[in-house]
Formats: sequence, structure tokens, C-alpha cells
Amino acid sequence: MTSTSKDSGDKHLFCFGHGYCCDYLSRTLVSAGGWRISGTTRDPEKKAVLRDRGVRPFTFSETHPLADPLYILRDVTHILISTPPGEEGDPTFLVHAKEICGLKNIEWIGYLSTTGAYGDRGGGWVDETSEVRPTTIRGTRRAKAEAQWLSLYKSKHLPVHIFRLAGIYGPGRSALDSVRAGVARRVDKPGHAFSRIHVDDIVQVLMASIAKPAPGEVYNLCDDEPVPSHEVIDFACKMLGLPSPPLIPFEKVDLAPITRSFYADNKRVRNEKIKTVLGVELKYKNYREGLKACLAEEQNAFGTLRDYTQPI
Repeated sequence: MTSTSKDSGDKHLFCFGHGYCCDYLSRTLVSAGGWRISGTTRDPEKKAVLRDRGVRPFTFSETHPLADPLYILRDVTHILISTPPGEEGDPTFLVHAKEICGLKNIEWIGYLSTTGAYGDRGGGWVDETSEVRPTTIRGTRRAKAEAQWLSLYKSKHLPVHIFRLAGIYGPGRSALDSVRAGVARRVDKPGHAFSRIHVDDIVQVLMASIAKPAPGEVYNLCDDEPVPSHEVIDFACKMLGLPSPPLIPFEKVDLAPITRSFYADNKRVRNEKIKTVLGVELKYKNYREGLKACLAEEQNAFGTLRDYTQPI
């Protein structure tokens, strides 16, 4: 599509599902200057929070469409979609695909998916050329949503980009927080490994893609070192000066269904494409570097005298 925006001052990002990643991206764009941000939430009470952060808020869900989408989206240049999919796929696609296809200023559309789209590989490696063959309900729904958005790239030439995210962590959302809250458990499933990605590196990749659009492309977002989750918990405990929980065999641990589903897939995810194609150099190449950065940010926020062995 041809953009009618004249310069960076005309850039307008609209986030369907303005959550953790969208918040970090929005703040980065606003700091860079020349961007306006709008975003949706399913919770009307959260609109005030978004407004306080400089985001123009709207209520949206599959059962609550945007009140006047053509007017609301009329000058949007960039769209980021992180709405969780249901059985029928992505709610943004299901409710507003027609209006989005009719927009005149769109330069970039990003869909935040999951590496769960690859399914279980028995611990083997996958990259962006690997077959999509999800083995969980969550992965199946994300794969369906990916296909929906890519269909609009193919049929309507929308500038769609797919970002398959590994486990997301960052300040306020890391192993440090689960350890402090007393809910961290060290589950031992021999041979199993998780890939993960710090939110700052997610933002890096999205910014690089916005600067260098390549419609139809798919990118894996993860760090360089997939490891078992119990290693991450142990490292977080040591950082906080707390005892590490005992290692519990997977067969004997009582896990919530959604947590157990994460252990159903076992794969290691390659990330070379974001480096070679988008030129991204990860800030945090492994969980150790990332958790140290999370703790340092907390120390900057709360002061160096705070006792980090206590819950916050």
C-alpha cells in the first residue's frame, strides 16, 4: 500500500490489545519523538491507565467492536496486534479485517504470535523455515491467527509481519517476581528446554522491522540460550539471596493446565534471522544477563538500600 504520511511526525501506532509488549514499544516510540499511540483494552477501567501513559484508549473485544472503526483508524500508519486468539482465530481479524484492508496510510502491521506454532520437536531446533505444526490448543489458535493475517498479505497486499515470541520476561514479569511471591517451583523434566526473550529485545526487533518493512516475513524472537526453567529459578534465587526450591520430577508436580501445556512442547528456537536480516544485536543474549538487568532496573527504581530478599 502507498503511504500518504509525510514524515515521522505523522506516525500513528494503533495497538490491538495494549499489553506488556505494546506498552514498552509505545514508550520507546514516544521517546524517539514523532509518534502518536492508540491502544485497546478489554477492561474499561484500564482506559484511565492508558490515558495517563499518553495512549489514546479504546475498548475492544470480539464482542465489543470499535465504535466507529473507519473514523478511529483513519490516520493510523502502523498496527500491532497482540489480542489473544480464540477457537475461530484472532478477534481483531474476525471483527475489523475489512476496515483495516480499507485504510490508506498503512505502512506496517505486526502480529505477535508464539513459537508454540512449531509444536513439539523432541528438543530439536527450529527456525522460520520449519513447518508450522502446533501440538497444543494455544499453539493451534496462534497458528490459525497467523494464517488469517498472512492471507491478507497475499490477497490484499497488506504489509503483514509475523513475530513468533518465545517466553516473554522483563521488569515486573520475570523469575525474580515469582520467586519473591513464593510461587516459583523447580520442575525437572529431563531433556526439556525453554526459549525466552527479554521485552527490551522484543522492542528492538519490532523497531528494526518498522524501520525496514518486509511484508510477509516471519521472525523468531528468542535469546541465544534455551535452558530448563529450573535453572532460571535457581539463578533468580541466588540473585535474591533466597533458598532455591527443591527440584520436583515433572510426573509428581501438580501444575495448572496452562502451565502443564508449556511442558508439552520441547524445542529449541533459532534466532539468526533477526540478526542477519534486521541487524539486531540482542541486549540480553541469555537469561542471566536479562535477569541482572531486571534487578538493576528495580534497584534504580526503589533505591540501592532496598532489601531485595523481601517481597515487593
